[in-house]
Amino acid sequence: MYTKLRFAIGAPALALLLLGCTKAPDGELAPSPVKVAVETLEAKPLSINSELIGRIAAPRIAEVRARVPGVVLRRVFTEGSDVTQGDVLFHIDPAPLQADLDSARAGLQRAQADASRTRLQEQRFRQLINGNAVSAQEYDNARTAAQQASADVAAHQAALQRARLNLAYATVTAPISGRIGRALVSEGALVGHNESTPLAVIQQLNPIHADLAQSTRELNDLRRAFRAGHLQQVGQDQVHATLIQDDGSVYPLPGKVLFSEISVDPGTGQIILRSEFPNPDLDLLPGSFVRVHLAQAIDQQGISVPQRAITRDSAGVSLVLLVDAENVVSQKPVELGAVINDRWVVSRGLKHGDRIIVEGLQHARPGDTVQIDNPVLPVAQVSGR
Repeated sequence: MYTKLRFAIGAPALALLLLGCTKAPDGELAPSPVKVAVETLEAKPLSINSELIGRIAAPRIAEVRARVPGVVLRRVFTEGSDVTQGDVLFHIDPAPLQADLDSARAGLQRAQADASRTRLQEQRFRQLINGNAVSAQEYDNARTAAQQASADVAAHQAALQRARLNLAYATVTAPISGRIGRALVSEGALVGHNESTPLAVIQQLNPIHADLAQSTRELNDLRRAFRAGHLQQVGQDQVHATLIQDDGSVYPLPGKVLFSEISVDPGTGQIILRSEFPNPDLDLLPGSFVRVHLAQAIDQQGISVPQRAITRDSAGVSLVLLVDAENVVSQKPVELGAVINDRWVVSRGLKHGDRIIVEGLQHARPGDTVQIDNPVLPVAQVSGR
């Protein structure tokens, strides 16, 4: 009975073993080919992205300052609110400034009266000099006095205009539209004496800038690729910018690159690129650190592979498994670029038409003959937008 039971248990196991093997030419049993899924690579235009680190900055910042001396009577605005250019923010005591205006007006009236007197005297002396009733010296003195009085009138008119401006400056208005911060002075503060006292700060937040730092090495690599014809440059007004917020989420509104600095920071060896993003909900605040993806170039014959198709050896070298026309596996190192939509951009190592294993990598080994199971069709290369 023991022998029969052992045969009953062993027969199914032997049958399973035979199912997983094929007969070799010499008559011995050989393992069946491993089933894998492959993707045939296709070269297509591909955007080359750069991920840069930057800081959010307000496009326009205005420090509201006291332009005339006086005591702050009242703060009109609400701290942290949005203001429009020309909105009243503070009232400075206008009484001393009104007195200066009245004094300047009186001085102008006095100068105008003196100018009228000297002008009439000059006219009379002009008539008398023809009859030798006055000397030429007396006429010259009268004419000079009239010219001086006219100049005094112009000076007093300028003083009156200055007094009017100072009185207007007692009403402090917003120089730009934007969001205003906290008040830097309170009612009763004496401002504007021997200095232009800061009262508040207004920042424009929509649209908003992101100042990005790019290394000169990376920039030079791009320029060499452009000159060699390996990459096609994207026009500056067409550079697509995608902002990654501090929590890792993608900012929903795309941006654009405005310009790049013409000088390199000697301390960091980097150059600043300024980008602009819409900020209607004021989600982006000045001073925040962000990451921005820039599509700065296009590779007309770009190759990308799924991230799951990449393995690495003990030295960290990136590898792929290729399948040739006889379904024999080989291993090849590749150089990787950026990641776009879960696919690695391959800068070197693969070409159009190569077949790479994307499923079943853990069972395939270089030199093995594999069976293509449900081959993966080439996908549309992503553009990075």
